[in-house]
Amino acid sequence: MSQGASRPCAVELHDLTRSFGGTTALRGLTLDARGGEVTCVLGPNGAGKTTAVEIAVGLQRPDGGQARVLGRDPWGAGAAHRDRVGVMLQDGGLPQAVTPQALLPHLARLYSRPLDVPELAGRLGIPAFGRTPVRRLSGGQRQRVALAAALVGDPDVAFLDEPTAGLDPHARREVHTLLREVAGHGTATVVTTHSFEEAQRLADRVAVVVDGRVAALGSVEDVCLGAGATGLEEAYFALTDGAAR
Repeated sequence: MSQGASRPCAVELHDLTRSFGGTTALRGLTLDARGGEVTCVLGPNGAGKTTAVEIAVGLQRPDGGQARVLGRDPWGAGAAHRDRVGVMLQDGGLPQAVTPQALLPHLARLYSRPLDVPELAGRLGIPAFGRTPVRRLSGGQRQRVALAAALVGDPDVAFLDEPTAGLDPHARREVHTLLREVAGHGTATVVTTHSFEEAQRLADRVAVVVDGRVAALGSVEDVCLGAGATGLEEAYFALTDGAAR
């Protein structure tokens, strides 16, 4: 058994279904993520990635199937569970009038074992704009604050929806280094991304979501082999051909 296979599953999504009116978002999606690993989730827009993440963090309830995060159903889970889960969603969810310098220490006080805020903020370059209200920040600056907010509680599981969107190459490289360190400390780190380079650099395992299902899950090498491809980009298009048309 490989080291990765021996790691415990921190996230277990099994046969999830979810519909909104006449639109079916998830069609039996099954996915797991392990502690100490980065799982990158790729897929076309509308494939169901965000819906699956929102179910995993307890913001939606599936119509069918089962979700378990750290052994608990995230729907209605209490404060002790939320203390162990970090979340970064596409809309950010940041209060607009507050400054990062005030927000991050406040968030840290809500957790039982927070990271050192000045150190985390420094890693992400936040002090350079720390006194600027969130509403006045650029998209990339907001991304960095939202990522810090997701990680400041030192979570056992982190769900990060496109954490490097809008970042310049230097900031993206620093975020990649930080996320590898976070996973190295034991956190199950689930990253949705549209970047093949990012998945190649970060992922211990890759999940390709197509039309509400996981079409492939495994190491980059295994996904490429299963798709009969020589690289991740080729494998992705082989698996998703027609789904985004």
